[in-house]
Amino acid sequence: MRVLRRSLVFLGAIVLILFSVSNRETISLAFWPLPFLVDLPLYLLFFLSLVIGFLIGGCAAWIAGGRGRTELRRRRRRIEALERELAVTQTQLEDRAAPVTALSATRPAS
Repeated sequence: MRVLRRSLVFLGAIVLILFSVSNRETISLAFWPLPFLVDLPLYLLFFLSLVIGFLIGGCAAWIAGGRGRTELRRRRRRIEALERELAVTQTQLEDRAAPVTALSATRPAS
């Protein structure tokens, strides 16, 4: 599986490099409400679009996972509380069981 992933990444990198080399022409990019005009290579516009899309998608996934992270934190706290309660209960049971065995050991056999 690792080999397949690396080969796909390598193939994608080759395609992006070929795209970059083939599209070095400069284009003018204007933002309508703003008076700015930016001259940049076409491949740079493409890469910037990919990066911005990746960041927006990552933020959207992080926001969507917020409810799940909250639930995990709540469950983790509940598990820790139950483990503490179990340890206390086991200690209490061991304390109660210890005197019973001590008494039976001191009693003479009939």
